[in-house]
Amino acid sequence: MDSTSLQFSLFKDCIAKRIFSHSETQQQKAPDSTELDEFSLYLATESWFTLPECIRTATYESRGSVSRDIDDIPLDNTSVAFTDTLISYGYASDSDDTIRFLRKVLIDYIADACAPPPAWFTTRTKECEICEREVPLTYHHLVPRSTHAKVLKKKWHPESMLDSVAWLCRPCHSVVHNVTTNEDLARNYFTVELLLERDDIRKWGNYASKQRFGIRKG
Repeated sequence: MDSTSLQFSLFKDCIAKRIFSHSETQQQKAPDSTELDEFSLYLATESWFTLPECIRTATYESRGSVSRDIDDIPLDNTSVAFTDTLISYGYASDSDDTIRFLRKVLIDYIADACAPPPAWFTTRTKECEICEREVPLTYHHLVPRSTHAKVLKKKWHPESMLDSVAWLCRPCHSVVHNVTTNEDLARNYFTVELLLERDDIRKWGNYASKQRFGIRKG
């Protein structure tokens, strides 16, 4: 898994939160958003591949293989650049302190990476996720229920994804099911972002966004 993965992004954000919190606690000037992004990216890049693979690939599905005792995670290969940078910028006093900093980051990261997916009803939006109109919504199973058995058998997606939904108005919901098969939706269009990559869905969304709900023309 490379440094463009979701796990890496979570790890980077956890470093950023610790840097920001340290600045607030020590009454130091907090870095601005650009500085914080660049600094946390550098630290994450320097330390990511020194972490055990089970940590770098941690997910809700693999949570059983991830040690919850943070002191059991070996950090002997932490890079010199990571350590020296934290000390130079005043975020750690010595090498032992940098390891304590990293372990605190890992506590946050493991909690985020291994968190269960949200229940579908907690993801409800006010606007349709395709046409962006604030109208009555329905929920669209991003992995259609009729495909669940095949999805698990073929290992297209983990079981935790099966209840993922998008909140769509009825017209947009109908269009999504009309443009392709349920199996194609499950394999290739299992997020709103992927749906919106389709030219036909984008064109429909642009049209629907201009229609006033409940108004009949003519």
